[in-house]
Amino acid sequence: MNNKIEIPQGKTKEEVQEREKIIKDFYAQWNATNPEKRVYNASLQAFIYVKFLSIQETAEKAARSYKSTIAVTYLTEILELAKVITHTKPKEGNKKQSRFSEVIIMQYNKSSFGKIKLTVGLLRGKGEHIQYCITAIEKTTVQPATNTQ
Repeated sequence: MNNKIEIPQGKTKEEVQEREKIIKDFYAQWNATNPEKRVYNASLQAFIYVKFLSIQETAEKAARSYKSTIAVTYLTEILELAKVITHTKPKEGNKKQSRFSEVIIMQYNKSSFGKIKLTVGLLRGKGEHIQYCITAIEKTTVQPATNTQ
């Protein structure tokens, strides 16, 4: 679905807001072409649902980075092909995660792009897997240790 949208690369408030809008618009188009709002994931052996929370959280987090904004455009293949890395408990005091009985960290290695992190929540009671957030895993450069002896 990469319709060659010009995605701003900077870190200004305006550029982050513009990326947030791009992500929300992408989800609107995705939802229109995926009326069931779900994709089957082989690693989980379950459907991952895209809900309002998915869009809210991803737009808020992914818009902070140019690379994460691009990662979102691979939504269908991420949902389908991401592999489970770990199961964890929802973060204490995180209101958005409080509806989940567990949080599943998944990863998708997109060739010619890099690693993408997919966070999925298991909905308490219903047992549905809900896409919580998508972000690119950006390589961080480790500063060499300075020897101060």
